[in-house]
Amino acid sequence: MKSVHIKVQGIVQGVFFRKHTQLKATELGITGWVRNSSDGSVEMEAEALSENLIAFINWCHHGPERAVVNKVEVTDSALKNFTSFEIRR
Repeated sequence: MKSVHIKVQGIVQGVFFRKHTQLKATELGITGWVRNSSDGSVEMEAEALSENLIAFINWCHHGPERAVVNKVEVTDSALKNFTSFEIRR
């Protein structure tokens, strides 16, 4: 298991990015959370097997149809043993 913090910048709020992120995470067996940040980005914590995280991070580089992703920052983080993937407000 591996845990990462991901920050996605661009046109990522108001385009259902969080909901689509939750759906993709669930599809890939990823646990953690996603939320909008006050700076207009979307940030998340994600935990899963490395290969699943790679697929998830690759998806974050384009996101849902209406999103325009300009930058994705990924940093390793400590495991927190999440049990689901939730949308935080």
